Amino acid sequence: MEENMLCTKTHEYVVEKGGKYEIGITDYAIEQLGDIVFVELPEVDSEFGKNEVFATIESVKAASEIYMPISGKVVEINEEIVDSPELLNDESYENKWFIKIESKADQVEFADLLDYSDYKEEVE
Repeated sequence: MEENMLCTKTHEYVVEKGGKYEIGITDYAIEQLGDIVFVELPEVDSEFGKNEVFATIESVKAASEIYMPISGKVVEINEEIVDSPELLNDESYENKWFIKIESKADQVEFADLLDYSDYKEEVE
């Protein structure tokens, strides 16, 4: 995972790349879910506030709602994981992000996010 990645206590992550933010779920969350069989993502141009549900993921064990770590507008979705959700189970698969957003989030929105190393300590 990325060193500049920030995580939520509900296992989402956000990482800034080239002025946009990639959002997905952590490797720990994928591990806990087990075999992922379905991913539902929002449409491009959808807007979400921090902590709003933006996606649904289903595994053979359970269905989970995925929450926005920061507010923003969806500018791209990862079609690959919608078409082939099992790719998320493949450790060598690189593109595990769900959506890319544009965000004007301020420091207050980032305040409760954890560095990846702190997140790892919390879930271990």
